[in-house]
Amino acid sequence: MLSKTIEETLNNQIKIEAESSQIYLAMAVWAEVKGLEGVSNFMYAQSDEEREHMLKLIKFVNERGGHAKISQLAAPNITFNSFKEMFEKLLEHEVFVSESINELVHISLEERDYATHNFLQWYVSEQIEEEAVARTILDKINLIGDDKGGLYLFDRDIENLTVTSASAEGLE
Repeated sequence: MLSKTIEETLNNQIKIEAESSQIYLAMAVWAEVKGLEGVSNFMYAQSDEEREHMLKLIKFVNERGGHAKISQLAAPNITFNSFKEMFEKLLEHEVFVSESINELVHISLEERDYATHNFLQWYVSEQIEEEAVARTILDKINLIGDDKGGLYLFDRDIENLTVTSASAEGLE
């Protein structure tokens, strides 16, 4: 059984994951309109992944005797000055999500809710990977600079981007 504190913080995380999905969906649409098909497809996939993260939390809350809440979401930003700015916002958002997950882990330990703590470890590892991907993308964008040919190759290759974070090594 979830404590009210844990239930409330998990419901807040459900909202954060839903908003993440919307933010990345807006980024996908922006990139698609700009002709960045690879970036767009990458962001559509990211949006889907965040929705899966939300659903996983919803199921957990309900299975533990809580009541998952579906709440109103903040409207995402729909325009960006550049695709570099878009990915900077993506990294900034992933850091925010990591901080939120870390706070949840802290609360679960304070509450001695070891089942929730154990469940959240997947999210901790996932966030390490998400931040690593965003940083790798920004490194590549910085390498490209203003090179249009580099942007073309980046857009083509981003769909196949794989980053193995230190937390994921040895888990395969």
